Amino acid sequence: MVVDTYIEQARTCARSEQDATAEMRDAYEAFIRRVQKQQPEQTPSSAAGLTTAGGVTHLSADSSSTDGCRPVRKAFAETIRPHSVADLDETESLLETIREEFTDAIAVALAPTTEASFTPEFKRMVLTEAQARRAEATALRKALEREEAHLDEAGVAVDDIIAWIVNANETRLTDLGFDALQQRHETLTHHRDRCEEMAYDRQAFLEATTNNGVDAGVRHRSLIPYLYQDFPVDHPVLATVAPLDETCQKCQQTVRDHLVRRG
Repeated sequence: MVVDTYIEQARTCARSEQDATAEMRDAYEAFIRRVQKQQPEQTPSSAAGLTTAGGVTHLSADSSSTDGCRPVRKAFAETIRPHSVADLDETESLLETIREEFTDAIAVALAPTTEASFTPEFKRMVLTEAQARRAEATALRKALEREEAHLDEAGVAVDDIIAWIVNANETRLTDLGFDALQQRHETLTHHRDRCEEMAYDRQAFLEATTNNGVDAGVRHRSLIPYLYQDFPVDHPVLATVAPLDETCQKCQQTVRDHLVRRG
């Protein structure tokens, strides 16, 4: 009797993703601290050669600029970029990564050729986006922790059932009396009930959402395809429980046949 179980592999995957998400969250935290310390340029909106749009002050081509946004680009490159999920391709430019993590407007404003000033309004814009991404990373980490806990619970139940079946198979049914056969049949019914309960609990878990206050939330139904995209199965718990229930059903049918013949 062989039952393929994907739960331990899934636990390893969930723990690994937790670590990566925690690193990304910490990277955003470090970026936010550095931007908060960066003093904005107090550029008067009425100065010659300046235009303001969307909180970003731009200098005209004939104006000089000290590139006040350079420290922000540097902070991003040293904190967030090394952990960016979008930055899997080493050929991706820094500004492309900024666009993936933040917004087009911020990426354009941070480009050296844009000559944007680091105004108080732009500082707030960058911090708002970074804080939103940090909240999302925190929510994702919490969702992954819940996924690991759910896998742990399912893993214990699955291991118990498999261990019982392996141990029970060491004794031939022909060596068991009627009462022992009946007890085995009832135990298999209990195991099948546990399988059904695990499948039900898993479906309920998939319909839930993990929230990080009111700032961000992660729908479990969306988390699973992302987490197990490189897995041999889409749903490791259900892909383990379903064949395990079928195995219990086949064992139970065999026991029932022996009971009928002796009845």
